[in-house]
Amino acid sequence: MTAKSIEWFPSLEQRPQAIALVDGDRELSYEDLNHSVNRVIAGLLDGEASLNEERVAFLYPASFEYASLIIAIVAAGGIAVPLSVHASADELSHCLSVAGVKRLFLPESLRSGGLDRVCEQLSVTQLSVADLPGAASPASLPITPEQGALIVFTSGTTGKPKAVVHTVESVSAMVTSLIEAWGWVDTDVIPLFLPLHHVHGIVNILLCALWRGATVDLFARFEAERVCEKVVTGSYSVFMAVPTIYVKLIAYLKTLDAAEQNQITQGFAAMRLNVSGSAACPVPLFEEWETLTSQRFLERYGMTELGMALSNPYEGERRPGHVGQPLPGVVIKRVDENGDEVTDASTPGELAVKSPTAFREYWGNPESTVKAFADGWFLTGDIAVIEDGAYRILGRASIDIIKSGGYKLSALEIEATLLEHPDVSEVAVIGIPDDEWGELVACALVVSQPLSEDALTAWARERMSGYKVPRRWHFTEALPRNALGKVTKPSLKSWF
Repeated sequence: MTAKSIEWFPSLEQRPQAIALVDGDRELSYEDLNHSVNRVIAGLLDGEASLNEERVAFLYPASFEYASLIIAIVAAGGIAVPLSVHASADELSHCLSVAGVKRLFLPESLRSGGLDRVCEQLSVTQLSVADLPGAASPASLPITPEQGALIVFTSGTTGKPKAVVHTVESVSAMVTSLIEAWGWVDTDVIPLFLPLHHVHGIVNILLCALWRGATVDLFARFEAERVCEKVVTGSYSVFMAVPTIYVKLIAYLKTLDAAEQNQITQGFAAMRLNVSGSAACPVPLFEEWETLTSQRFLERYGMTELGMALSNPYEGERRPGHVGQPLPGVVIKRVDENGDEVTDASTPGELAVKSPTAFREYWGNPESTVKAFADGWFLTGDIAVIEDGAYRILGRASIDIIKSGGYKLSALEIEATLLEHPDVSEVAVIGIPDDEWGELVACALVVSQPLSEDALTAWARERMSGYKVPRRWHFTEALPRNALGKVTKPSLKSWF
């Protein structure tokens, strides 16, 4: 690739014989990936000098094609728009429309009548990487720090997903910050089974590994047995997942005999790093994983608009329930409802962030972009306190902070306490409108043994202040979650 492209992903030429990607029995070297990227660039440009920030979408699972597209689109001057392979036609229509996409890459296996109709309505051309002609390396392509690089949609847990635009500079800053903070080396090998339309899978795993010249083992979906087969062989040095995945791994381990369990837990113990993120990790899960594997999760905090902003240390104390300190280059303050800085560590305040990783805009939504910032500080909407120098997230101001009888209550704090009950498997706490109290604490939960509301209330009163104890309970077989395992809390209100 050209000198400008090398700045985008230097490993493509620096480690030609190293293995970049593994997909089952297939391996792709960095030289192979470089060739594939150049082929896609040439096919995208078709003789033009630059894509000039054309939004190019793609609908691929973790694959060689996905990796080639996300690197090549940016190198060609476009904005990469990765979409969820599990999205409905209506959800894809929203994303394609908001981003103004005119070209969508996808394998034949993911085409459908519903998607065909959406693309026809929006004048979107459907293409496959396999359809692109073979071509020599493209001419020199200028890549500037401020050019748009990536659109990732917000998770949509509190409203319609917004199209978050990251630049070459912000993506590069996200990647290099994590490489430094988490000690990435070119000999690292990491599995990738997380969704590839969110920052966790895209940036924290795929782009960090490929930027550093490490190896990514691709899985189209998470399957505990398949992943553990590789863990036993000592293939992996790093493991990143959401709490739900770790719960599934523990459940799988419990189906095995002691010898098989020991092989797998020793495989995890031999790794240099286990990371949990994208949703709060319950303290009991943190402790059970450490008991099984001797691994203390590295928990961190990030957002679609920022990438990662806070992290527990790679070397040093990692405290359960806390997300550590600001990453290199990140400046954080906490503000109250009036925008004034909160200086007392124990007083809750909204996280406001300045960082080279911050996004440029919400595509096509200038009003929301303006509202997201105050004097250059990005307002996260997340409330936190500082305990012994480490940040603890109390929840989203919009959904996780419950205003009841003059108190401001943290839904996450109440959830953490309820999860200490031996028969409570999953829990989600929200506030519901009430004429007398403003909001009442309501709880939806999954239990492993039948429990009565009275028994739960009595148990909770022994462990938390009376005003924090849920007034409404709803038992269910499963909580509604998005692709990253986050509970979609607005949908719970219909249960109360």
